[in-house]
Order: sequence, then C-alpha cells, then structure tokens
Amino acid sequence: MKKFALIVAGGTGSRMGSTLPKQFMRLGEESVLMHTIRVFHRFDSGMPVLVVLPVNEFSKWKELCSQCRFVIPHQVIAGGERRFFSVRNGLDAITEEGIIFIHDGVRPLVNMETLERCYNGAQEHSNAIPAVPVTESLRESTGDGSRAVDRTKYFHVQTPQTFRVSIIKEAYHQEYRKQFTDDASVLENAGYNIHLVKGNYENIKITRPIDLIIAETLIRYSAMKS
Repeated sequence: MKKFALIVAGGTGSRMGSTLPKQFMRLGEESVLMHTIRVFHRFDSGMPVLVVLPVNEFSKWKELCSQCRFVIPHQVIAGGERRFFSVRNGLDAITEEGIIFIHDGVRPLVNMETLERCYNGAQEHSNAIPAVPVTESLRESTGDGSRAVDRTKYFHVQTPQTFRVSIIKEAYHQEYRKQFTDDASVLENAGYNIHLVKGNYENIKITRPIDLIIAETLIRYSAMKS
C-alpha cells in the first residue's frame, strides 16, 4: 500500500531560549527537520514527503536547504493556527488512499523498526500509535494532595502516528476540540479504537536544550556503529 509522510513542523524556539524555531536548529551538519525528513527518505525513498510549516518560515526553510545543499524531494504546505489545522491542511493535499505517517518535525531519532511496526500495524488495524512503557514512578494530583498510580498501565505516546488515509481524513472533518492533543485523540473521538505498537526510547521530541545535546550524542554514536 502506498506510503505518505506528513511532517508537522510548526514549533517555536521559546523553550530553547531562542528566536530560531527548534526545527531549524542545527544538529550536526543539518537542521533537526532535515534529519527527520532523511529518516523517512531512508525508510522508503519513493514515499511522498509533505512538510507543514508556518507561511512566514517558508523563505527561511528554503534558505537553509540551499545552505546545506539539502535536496531530498518534499512538498511544503502552509500550517494553521494550531497543530490540528496544520495536520488537516496536510491531509487535504493527499488525494489517494494509502498509509500515512504523521510525525513531529522535531523527532529525528525514530528508527526503521518503529516505522516498520507502524506501517504493518496500520495496514492490519487501520491505525498504529508508537508508544513506550513509563519507567518512572507516577503520582496523580488529587486536589488536596497526590496518590501513587500503577505505572504499568501507562505509556509515553510518540509519533509517527500512522493511519489509513481515508479514516484519518474523515476524523479530521470534526470540529476542533481542546482535548485533541495528538492525532490518536482525534481518531478516538471519531469512534475508532486505538492500536498501540512498540516505539523506541531514543525517539525523543526535541523541545529543550538538553534534548538537542542528547540527540547529537545519539547521532554520533549511531554513526560510530555504522
């Protein structure tokens, strides 16, 4: 079944303490977003890649691609005021059935095994959401205090959240709700059961300076092994 990658890159650098959007920050010789695009190209070089960016960042992205001689084919699409609308804009650009990976532009460390599990899971169950078990103790706020909860019942959810194109497009026809924190919550609200698959712990979302350091270290380590 045909594959599509929809990479959503509308973040800012506020938690990084920078005016440069975090997807444009350097990670070695390329930007974070370039590394992310490269992962999907390596998984399937024939897969269409759609990148959703704020309109006011189009020229900056074009400039970065020129500076880094980044030539992997991709289509740039205008984002919306919230992630929900950015994803909807990207989905509107797809007119064929297939399997679509919806991924955060600042998660450059998803591995090939996770992508394969997501693709196979979506083919079988119409959706596949990568997740990893919580490894630290959790407490729930009770208003006047807190209580311990069973961490074995909880997972850290990652991307790419992966779907049959037709069902996720249908789900995104809903009105926006503030509880839509990811694509899985949109699909779930449309009446679908969510299917979890194994993610990879290295698949961190780069939001703070320490995350960039961790990502640089993991990329160097991977290069040494290969």
